[in-house]
Amino acid sequence: MKKNPDRELPAHLRKEAERVAAMPDEDIDFSDAPEVSDWSGAERGKLYRPVKQQLTLRLDADVVQWFKDRAVGGGYQTRINDALRRYVQEQRKAG
Repeated sequence: MKKNPDRELPAHLRKEAERVAAMPDEDIDFSDAPEVSDWSGAERGKLYRPVKQQLTLRLDADVVQWFKDRAVGGGYQTRINDALRRYVQEQRKAG
């Protein structure tokens, strides 16, 4: 299922969002969402979802097959992306 961030909210949710947005902060009940002041245990990037870009990329057949053969619990394209991401991170560390 493709996600479309530009699609409009259903009318009932849009109406509710507008109602909450119009409320002054002091009228909003935050009692079930206490303020967090200690972020020492937070994990950065845990909810980060990078924007994917579709492209055509020509790779050697044996390289693609290697990734396909090891694609357990995730597609081979995901594994290729992960390998490229690790390479980029190593290069950034190297300066």
